[in-house]
Parts: sequence; structure tokens; C-alpha cells
Amino acid sequence: MSTYFYERNLKANQKIKEMQKQLPDCCNDFLLGIENSSSALSRLGYCYDMQTFFTYLSNEISKFEGKKVKDFTYQDINRVTDVDLEHYLSYLNSFQGKDGRMYANSEKTKARKFACIRAMFKFFFKKNKIDSNVTEKVNPPKLHEKEIIRLEVDEVANLLDSVESGNKLTKQQLCFHEHTKTRDMAILTLFLGTGIRISELVGLDIGDIDISQNAFTITRKGGNRVILYFGEEVKQALIDYMKERTTNEFVEKDEKALFLSMRNKRINVRTVELLVKKYSKLVTPLKHITPHKLRSTYGTNLYKETGDIYVVADVLGHKDVNTTKKYYAAITDDIRKNAATKVKLR
Repeated sequence: MSTYFYERNLKANQKIKEMQKQLPDCCNDFLLGIENSSSALSRLGYCYDMQTFFTYLSNEISKFEGKKVKDFTYQDINRVTDVDLEHYLSYLNSFQGKDGRMYANSEKTKARKFACIRAMFKFFFKKNKIDSNVTEKVNPPKLHEKEIIRLEVDEVANLLDSVESGNKLTKQQLCFHEHTKTRDMAILTLFLGTGIRISELVGLDIGDIDISQNAFTITRKGGNRVILYFGEEVKQALIDYMKERTTNEFVEKDEKALFLSMRNKRINVRTVELLVKKYSKLVTPLKHITPHKLRSTYGTNLYKETGDIYVVADVLGHKDVNTTKKYYAAITDDIRKNAATKVKLR
């Protein structure tokens, strides 16, 4: 496993151990039960979601008033009703943060938080710890499909041109641009030319790249290592950057990370998000472009070229092809129109 993912898992597991001290013992049973079928990051997310749920029960449900989160038992969970859960979903619409301000959860966040509670109740019921799984009586939050935002062909070209030229950047941005443009070009070209996730890009090590084979190894969700391939434009961008990286005298010899920050350490997710936002705002200010939108752009182009949803799913690393269809099946009409002109009758 990549050094980045190894260290990330260590930190996540350490944080889980810290949060377990604050959660009910029954939650720790649940975390142990799913340990071999989930990632450390997923379990850490569950910890936060369970903490939110039990805090809600303690503060908002009269029969649990005054009960500390740590003190909840299986007997208490048995007393939770489907109405309590429906109130919980309503509670998630808006909540008060530690700073006293009110915040709102998105549909996706509500659905994720409730999915955690459903999984927990299902586990407890399966283990005969509770009498019934009341989450089955509650309809999960409905997710409305959002418009898929991606870059058009001319916008992709303009984006890469803006990285090369630095055109429209502020004076302050231009001061850093000369030091980072080769790296930034490699990052954006890799996103647009392979469709990898931001975590996969940040986790790349020098040893993961094989320029001679136009290939590189990435760590997918769940820790699987797979080989992907890239075209000549990506290859040239990587060659230019790796040459510059190799001649950087300030980079420590034992630094394995491929993409480095200005401090010559592994670049982080936030920095990559900001550089994508910086350049994309120059060419398409009305679109909110993120690294995931660049991934969608690649998926769209690949689907248009191949017309094979299974190829797109495999390259993007989707375990379920329905996930791929959800995002790219809307392009099918273009393929159908094009197919109609291919068959000649006379």
C-alpha cells in the first residue's frame, strides 16, 4: 500500500479509538463487527454519525433526557421508535453547531447519516441485541438528481492554456505560478486524461509511475491496487514535471510523494482543490468546477468515444455499473443520434 494511504489509515484508526471512549459500548460492538468489511475512513465517518444520533436522543427525546451519550445501552436502543427516527431526520435539516450558529445538512448528508443508523440497527437486530429493526419502518431521505456539471471540449483546452500562460492570474498568483505551473499542468492533465479521484492522485508515489509503459498504479477505495494507462499528452506533462522535480535540490531524497507542495512535502487534498478552483474560475466562472467534475469530464468523453458503459465503470473504478449509468447515461441520446447515421440503406 502507498505510504500516504498507510499513514492515513493509521490516523483514522487512532481517531476511531479516541471516539470510542465517548460512544456507548454497543457502538463499539458495531464497529468491531464491521471492521473486516469496511475501511477505516468509513468507520470513522460512522463514529461521527453515531455521536450525532445519540446526542440527538439525549438532548431532544424526553424519555432519554439527562442520559449521557456514553451511557446508552441496548435496552435504550430498544426504546427508540420509528417516530423518534422521523424526528431525527427532521432534526438533521438544521442543527446548531458548537459555535452557536445554525447549519443545514444537504440531502446527501442526511441520507448518509441515516444510512449509518440503519446499518447499526440492522446489525444489532441480526445479533439479537434488540427486538426489532424500527429503521425499516422509516423512509430514507429522497435524493433529487442534480445536474451533471462538466467541462466542454473548448473549456478543457482553455483551462490547460491558462495553466501554461498564467493569463488572467493576479499579480500575487503570478508570483507562485512560475514555481508551480509544471506541477499544476501535470495534475490537471492527469485528472482530465485518466479520471482518477483526488485521493488517488494525492496518494501517488514516484515509484507508481512507469513512463515507458504509459502506466501508473493507484490505490482505489478499499485499498485495492490497480494499473491504469495514460495517453501521450499525460505522458509529456508527467515527464516535464518529474524532470523538474528531480532537479529540485530542496526535495529530500527519501520523499516518495509524486506531487509536492511549495514546502516540498506531499501535496494535500485541500491544495489540489484550491488550484483546480483557481484555474477553472478563469475559464468558466459560472461553473463550480472541482476535481470530481474533472473526473466527470473524463468519464463523459470516454463514454462518448467508446459507447461502452462497462469500460467507463472499470476505468473509473465503480464497483456498480449503475453508479456509472447514473452519471453518464444522459449522453446516450447523442450516441443514438450518431448511430442513426451509421446504417446506410442504399
